[in-house]
This record gives sequence, structure tokens and C-alpha cells, in this order.
Amino acid sequence: MHTPQKSLQEAMLKGGPQKPLWRRFNGDSIALPIKDAVEQAIRKESENGNKLKVCIGTDSQVKGQETEFATVIVFLREGRGGFMFIHNEKTYLKYSIKERMLVEVAKSIEIAYELCDLFTVYEVDMEVHADINTNPSFKSNEALREAMGYILGMGFAFKAKPEAFASSCCANKIVN
Repeated sequence: MHTPQKSLQEAMLKGGPQKPLWRRFNGDSIALPIKDAVEQAIRKESENGNKLKVCIGTDSQVKGQETEFATVIVFLREGRGGFMFIHNEKTYLKYSIKERMLVEVAKSIEIAYELCDLFTVYEVDMEVHADINTNPSFKSNEALREAMGYILGMGFAFKAKPEAFASSCCANKIVN
């Protein structure tokens, strides 16, 4: 007899579909849909008198046949530190460096777009960070123009290296 639990375990072992979850930096899962969790965090911080800024970024790392992506939502409390929500995804798709940089940007834009109305309602500044080097001698620079156009075209504030800490530091820490 196939129980739902056994089917889920089999699907996970086979690399089948599983709903990727968001979590906190300490590893605690976020049970709510991400939009609800972000709204709850904004309300709590606001009630505590904190002014927030949010930075969204994604980084990736190729490990053998697998590419792992980490997207982070970094909440900065003005003058009081911060915290972040984390989401990981793995794929066996092969990307050129430019494609991978643009997939990172697309993942960041996807979550920024899902959350942007909350940031407007609660008057929270938001930036999308791209792990792309502004120095033309780096390979990632190939994607700079397209990434910048994509992010700015969506109406979001854009940061690239070295200012893009959400992707180049926070998300990077998760995939390395």
C-alpha cells in the first residue's frame, strides 16, 4: 500500500517535485507563505520603532553537475543590525556564466515583484542586488547591461558589486 508519506519520500529520493521553503538564517523554517511572513516581519519591526530597508539578492554556485541558487531577503534596521530570510534551489541545468547571472537576477526580481506592493504600503525602501561585477575584466560583467536594464525596467533600485552585499555577501555565504 502506498501511503502519502511514502510517496513523498520516494519523490524526494528521486529528486522529484518538492515545494522549496523559506527559512531564517538560524535554520528555522518559515511556515507562512513568504508574502505573509514578510508582512508580519515589517509590522513587528515597525511596532518596535525600527525603520526598515529591504535588499533582495541571489547568488549561485556550480558544484559538479549541480547548480545551487540562494535567494535572500535582507531586512536592515536603521542603526540596529538586520536579519534575513533564505531560499535555496538546486538544478542540473547547465548555464553559461552570463545565463547564470541573468537567472540569479530573474530569481531576485521574481520575489521583489511578489513583495513590492507590501513595501509600498509600509513605505519600506527596497533594492535588488545583482552579483555582477562592474569591472569589465570579470566574466560576470558580460551580464551587467542586461541585468541593470531588467531591474531598472521593473522599477526597482539596482545595485551591483561592490555595493550588492545581499547577493555577493549574504546569498554567497549560503551557497558556499
